[in-house]
Amino acid sequence: MRLLLDTHALLWALAEPTELAPNARDTIEDGRNEALVSAVSAWEIAIKRTLGRLDAPEELVAAMHEAAFAPLAITIEHALVAGALPLHHRDPFDRMLVAQAIVEGLTIVTRDTRFTSYGVPLLQA
Repeated sequence: MRLLLDTHALLWALAEPTELAPNARDTIEDGRNEALVSAVSAWEIAIKRTLGRLDAPEELVAAMHEAAFAPLAITIEHALVAGALPLHHRDPFDRMLVAQAIVEGLTIVTRDTRFTSYGVPLLQA
């Protein structure tokens, strides 16, 4: 299974894995699955950390590498799909995750129920 971690799922997986639902934690940690982290999550973390609204690892890339999470770049195709999505969800970071899941055939690991409106595969975080 190819997983795309929502930002909160990423932070929990790195710092507080017990916050994740047991099934999500087991699926993320299963070496047969690929866990990806979007560049949009790194952008969201950097912005919120700068605003003082988030405590997150300073060395995000190193933490991701240690956890064997693969980076997922944002492509023009992702951007075009995100821009064309219906406005079920107004958060641009989450809309990009939905677009990436659609284009790349990924399952999003999240607790955000607004993702269900897009019909993408979800794994409850």
